[in-house]
Amino acid sequence: MSPVEDAIGQPARVQFEVFLDEHRAALNSCLDGLTEEQARRSLVASRTTLLGLVKHAIFVEKVWFDEAITCRSRAEIGIPSTPDESFILDDGDTIASLQQAHREACENSRRAAASLELDDVVRGNRRGPLPLRWVYLHVLREFAQHCGHAEILREQILNPK
Repeated sequence: MSPVEDAIGQPARVQFEVFLDEHRAALNSCLDGLTEEQARRSLVASRTTLLGLVKHAIFVEKVWFDEAITCRSRAEIGIPSTPDESFILDDGDTIASLQQAHREACENSRRAAASLELDDVVRGNRRGPLPLRWVYLHVLREFAQHCGHAEILREQILNPK
């Protein structure tokens, strides 16, 4: 039985976390088996690459589970000021380094939210105060979209016409 199937009948918090972790894992694994060149390959007009998607996912984790919860600024956290900038790859960004940084960001997010309830309000986001439930739904929606992007990019890379 999959973790998602195990979540049926569980409290909403457990369901959110299971679905979020499933999407986190899918984004991280989109790089598995690729070369560095393939992971960096640009196939669309935007900055979106498979490696860039994982780097952006790290940014999303830190925006919603560090900035929003701790109220620290993006500069203090060490992340770009805009989502678009979070796709920019540095020379040192590799599949291994970003997969590891992503796993660490996810674990830090889980720890940051662990003591909160779904209806607890986080106050550090630019939108203003938001309940943790909204944060989970927003991040889940964003990661679901990016998983779709990753699937299409990976298919183009592995099965070129």
